[in-house]
Amino acid sequence: MRKIWIGVVSLIAIYGCTSTNTPTSLFSSLPSGVTLVEQEDAQPGKVMIPYSKYRLANGLTVILSPDHSDPLTHVDVTYHVGSAREVPGKSGFAHFFEHMMFQGSKHVADQEHFRLITEAGGSLNGSTNRDRTNYYETVPANQLEKVLWLESDRMGFLLDAVSQRKFEIQRDTVKNERAQNYDNRPYGLIWEKMGEAMYPKGHPYSWQTIGYVEDLDRVDVNDLKAFFLRWYGPNNAVLTIGGDIDVKQTLQWVNKYFGSIPRGPEVDKAPKQPAIVPQDRYVTMQDRIQQPMVVIGWPTSYRGSDDQASLDALAKVLGGGTNGLLYQNLVKTQKAVDAGAFQECAELACNFYVYAMAPSGDKAQLKPLYHELMQTLQQFEQQGVPEGRLDQINGMAEANAVFALESVQGKVTQLASNETFYGQPDRIETQLEQLRAVSPQSVKDVYQRYLDGQHKVTLSVVPRGKTELAVQPDNFTPPARELPEYHKISDDELNYRTVDDDFDRSVMPQVAEAVQAHMPALYELYFDNGAELLGTETSETPTVLVKIKLPAGERHVESGKEGLANLTAAMLEEGSTKRSVEQIQAELDKLGSQVSVNANSYSTSIVISSLKKNLPQTLDVVSEVLFHPGFRAEDFARIKQQMIEGVVYQHQQPGWLASQATRQVLFGDSVFARTSDGTKQSIAGLTLDDVKGFYQQHYTPQGAQIVVVGDISKREVRRELHFFADWKGEVSPLLRPQVIPTLNGQKVYLVDKPGAPQSIVRLVRRGLPFDATGELYRSQLANFNLGGNFNSRINQNLREDKGYTYGANGYFASNREVGAIVYNAQVRADSTVPSIIEMEKEMSRFSQQGMTEKELQFMRLAVGQQDALNYETPSQKAQLLSSILTYNLDRDYLQQRNEIVKDIDKSTLDDLAAKWFNPDDYQIIVVGDAKTLKPELEKLTIPVEELEIIR
Repeated sequence: MRKIWIGVVSLIAIYGCTSTNTPTSLFSSLPSGVTLVEQEDAQPGKVMIPYSKYRLANGLTVILSPDHSDPLTHVDVTYHVGSAREVPGKSGFAHFFEHMMFQGSKHVADQEHFRLITEAGGSLNGSTNRDRTNYYETVPANQLEKVLWLESDRMGFLLDAVSQRKFEIQRDTVKNERAQNYDNRPYGLIWEKMGEAMYPKGHPYSWQTIGYVEDLDRVDVNDLKAFFLRWYGPNNAVLTIGGDIDVKQTLQWVNKYFGSIPRGPEVDKAPKQPAIVPQDRYVTMQDRIQQPMVVIGWPTSYRGSDDQASLDALAKVLGGGTNGLLYQNLVKTQKAVDAGAFQECAELACNFYVYAMAPSGDKAQLKPLYHELMQTLQQFEQQGVPEGRLDQINGMAEANAVFALESVQGKVTQLASNETFYGQPDRIETQLEQLRAVSPQSVKDVYQRYLDGQHKVTLSVVPRGKTELAVQPDNFTPPARELPEYHKISDDELNYRTVDDDFDRSVMPQVAEAVQAHMPALYELYFDNGAELLGTETSETPTVLVKIKLPAGERHVESGKEGLANLTAAMLEEGSTKRSVEQIQAELDKLGSQVSVNANSYSTSIVISSLKKNLPQTLDVVSEVLFHPGFRAEDFARIKQQMIEGVVYQHQQPGWLASQATRQVLFGDSVFARTSDGTKQSIAGLTLDDVKGFYQQHYTPQGAQIVVVGDISKREVRRELHFFADWKGEVSPLLRPQVIPTLNGQKVYLVDKPGAPQSIVRLVRRGLPFDATGELYRSQLANFNLGGNFNSRINQNLREDKGYTYGANGYFASNREVGAIVYNAQVRADSTVPSIIEMEKEMSRFSQQGMTEKELQFMRLAVGQQDALNYETPSQKAQLLSSILTYNLDRDYLQQRNEIVKDIDKSTLDDLAAKWFNPDDYQIIVVGDAKTLKPELEKLTIPVEELEIIR
C-alpha cells in the first residue's frame, strides 16, 4: 500500500549498544585537557558502531568513530537545546537561532560558512526539534580541520558578528518557512492544533518548534544573544566525528579549536512531563482540503521509558502495513483512503496516535471512520497480538539496524543523539534486546494502561465551511495565549564569555592534499534474454541492493490512459496467484527484506533490499510476484480507487500545481504535458484488462536493466538471478517520437489557489535532453552561481537580502527526449511581483555580463570535489550504475566530467549563460490567490492568462 498521507511516519528509532569503559592510562598521549571516557571496539558478528568518547576540560563531549571505507568525514555538533527550553512568549526561538548560526561569526564572514563548505565539495545543514539542535557537515576527508575551525568559531565567537539587520532578515526567512511548510500546506497545522489540545498551557511541548509569528515579531537581537549565552556553551554540546579520520590528529585539532572556549552556564536535565488529558477533547480544524481526516491521540510515557518498545510494537500491530489491523479494517474495505498508528516519542513526553483519512466526495464522513477506529482498538483488546506478528516486527527491526550502518552520517547521527539523550552513544544492541523482550502480554498491558478507557484528544480536519463532517462538535478551545510583558534585554545584562587563544583564529586552516574519489570496480553480465546487468561488490555491511528496471513506464502508455503504468506496478504489490499480499508481507518482514515496485516515466523498477543471508528467500518472493501476479478484481477496484484519492490529495499541493503548470506551458498538448500519476478521469477509465495487457506487453526481459550493489560476488549474482535469466519475452514496443508545439511570446500564466498566503513563482523555458558531458552539463555548470547552490545570486537576493522566501533556486530537468530550465521560489504573497522582478534582474545581469572570476573558481572547487561524497551508500552506488545503463554512458564519464570542470573556460560558460538565461526567453508561472494577484501581475505589462490545470 502506498501511503498517501506522507506527513505521518513512524518515529521509532533503531539505535543503540552498550559501551565498555577503557582505562584512561592506556591513552597517556592524549592532548592536555582531553580525557578518555570510554571506548567500544568493533566486535565480529555484533551489530554496533565502534567509537571512543572523550571529554574536554570545558565540558565538551567528543565522540570519534573512524570508518576508512570512503574518503569522507561527517561532523555533527548537537546542542541539548530545542523548543522545550523556550519560555512562553518566545516560542520558535531555538529554531530561529539555528538560522542565525549560518550568518557568520567573528572570523567567518556573512554567508561564508555555506560558501566554504560548498566550495570544499561538501554539504551542510542544521535542524531543530523539541529537545536538541544540531549542525552538521559532510565533506571530503581533507577538509576536516576547516570544518572544526568553522564550528568552533560559531560556538565561541558568534556574537561578534550578530547584528540587528541579520536578525531581521532571518526573522523574515523563518516566517516564510512557516508559511511554506505549515500555513500554505494542506494538513500543515495538524500538529500545532494537537499540541495545543494535548498539553496544558505553558507545557514546553504545547507549541511547535517553528513557533508563533507573534512571538518572533516582538523580540530583538539581544534576546538572541541571551539565548546563545545560556544554551550554546561547550558543556551543553556533543561533537561527533565519523569517517576517514586519524584519531590522534583529530583530537589535537578538536582540542586546539574548541578547548579554549569557556564553559557556559550549567544545564540540568529537564523533568519528564508526560501530558495529562483530564477529559475527552474534541477539536475541529478547517483547511483547504477535500479529504477529511481524523487523528486521535493519547498521552503515554517519555523517550527511554520501559514501556516504549511495547508501545512501538502496539503501533506496528495496529498500523504496520498490510498486516496491520487498521489497514485490514479500514483501507482494504475502502472505508478509508489511508489509516495507521504510530508513537511520537520525545525526551519529556510521548503520545500514541491513530489516524484515518476519509475519501473525497459523498463518502467524506468522519463519524463512521472514528467508530471504525475505536472498534479496531476493541478488536485488538479482544484478540491481542496475532501469532507470529512480533517475529515479523523484530525481523524488520534487526534488519533496519544493519541498514542504518550503511552511511557515515547515519552512524554519526545515532551516536550524537544517543549521547545527548542517554549518555550512551551506541545503543543498537540495547534497543534490540528491548524489542526481543516484548511479548503479546506486554503489548496488551500498555494498551490497557495508556489507551483503553483513557482520555484522548480527537482532531477532525475538515474542508472549510464543512464543520458538520467533524466527529463531534468542539468541546475544547485552547486557552488564549497570554504573552508576558516583554522585557527588553539591555547590553549590560549580557554576560559575554571571552576566548583566550594561543594561535591566530583569523587564519583559515590550509587544506591537505585533495582526496581521490575512485569509481567503484564494476562487473557486467549479459543475459541471453536481452537483459543486461551492472554491479559492484562492497562488503561494508552484509546487505545487498538489487534494482530491476523494465521497459514499462508512463511514457509507454497511450493517451487517455495516464496512470496505467503506476496502477500496474501497484497491482504487482498486491500478492500473487499463490499467496495473498498479507502472507507475502509477513514473510518479507520476518526476513527483514523490502521489495517495492514503482513506475516512472520510462521504466518500472523492482527494488530489493535484503540482508545477504536472506537474499535467496527474498528473490524467491520477487520471482513469485513478478511471474505470478494475482491481478484479483477486488484488489484492482480498491487500488484504483486509492489511486484516484491519491491524485486528489497530491493535486491540492501548491508544488504539484506549479509542476503541472510547467508541463502544460512548455509542452502544450504533447505527451510530455501529462502528469505521470494520471488524472481522476484517466484512472477512472482504466480496466483490469488494461493492466493485464500492459503487463503482458511491457513486462519483459528484453531491454531490462539490472543493478546489483552489495556483499555479493559476480559469480553469486549469476547464480541467484537464475530465475530472471530463464525468463523469455518479446521486445517492448518502441516509443513514438513526439511533436512539441512552438511557444510564441512571453506570458504570465496564473494558477488560482484561493486564499493562499504564499505564491509559487517560476520562470521556465524549454531546455535540452539529458547528456552527461555535452552542452546540458556545461550549461548546468554555468547555472551553478546563478541558481545552483545556496550562495547563488538568486537565493542570496530573494532569501538573504530581501527576505521574500525560504529558498530560491534554478535547475535543469531533463530526460532522454526533452528538457526544461526552471527558476523557482515560494514567496510571500505580497512580494510576488517584486520577486519576479528580482529574479529577472539577476538572470538578465548574469546572461549579459557572465560570471566573475571568483565565481568561476568557486564552481571549479565545489563541483570538482563533490565526487568524494557521491558513492558512499549502496543506494548512491546503485543510482550511479543505473544512470550508466539508462543513458549508455562511458564507464569513465565521471572522470570526463571532472576534466570538463577543470578545463572549461569562462568565455564558454558566459556564452552558455547568454544563450540559456535571458529572462525574455522564459514564461512566467504564478500559483497563488488570483483575485489579489492578477491586478498586480498586470502591472508587469506582460499578457496574463489564467491557466486551467489538467487534473
